[in-house]
Amino acid sequence: MSFQGFDPAVVDFMWGIRFNNSREWFEPRKEEYKAVFEAPMKELCRELYAAFSARHKDLTLTSRVSRIYRDARRLFGRGPYKDHLWLTVSAPAERWACQPTFWFELTPEGYSYGLGYWMAQAVTMAKLRARMDRDPKPMEKLVRQMEKQDIFHLEGEEFKRLRPAPSRLLEPWYNKKGGFSLSCEREHDELLWSPELAGHILSGWESLVPLYRYLSTLDGDPDPRET
Repeated sequence: MSFQGFDPAVVDFMWGIRFNNSREWFEPRKEEYKAVFEAPMKELCRELYAAFSARHKDLTLTSRVSRIYRDARRLFGRGPYKDHLWLTVSAPAERWACQPTFWFELTPEGYSYGLGYWMAQAVTMAKLRARMDRDPKPMEKLVRQMEKQDIFHLEGEEFKRLRPAPSRLLEPWYNKKGGFSLSCEREHDELLWSPELAGHILSGWESLVPLYRYLSTLDGDPDPRET
């Protein structure tokens, strides 16, 4: 079955979880969850992965959809269910959040998609800065491309004391502390209820592929901390 868009009822369902996060509330509504939330998210993921991986056959990619159930070991006083779901397409990895990852997320407030490098290890960020120091031009070219569009915005924690970058253009990227993301955030709108959502996400992801390719090779660089 192809993706037909989300049902607007999913918004009320997510808010329902937000304010009634308990087994007693969720269990009688489990079939509704599967129909309006889980099934369309999985259909969207299958469609995005099939189209994206077909366009980039040289990339080794895998896809996943988050579970509604929180890890029981990490509840920290929260309810047992998530009030949001996401899907990802990335290289296979034990810790996918440590890899550059294409994503889509649906929350009670809205939805977002883009390219995330949320939990890049310290050595990876050091390699990124060292690569920009050695040859800033490739990254500057990518940043200029990013500055020509207004869909995705750079996010991520910066060092409290900024480090001198090879150029002013690279400063926001050079000073990201533990990862970053290129994110497009939208309120719930007509596109979300439409099959056209998949093509819209794919088009956005496609514009981020050059940056993905640049980032995905960082692990092969030497550790600059050992020189």
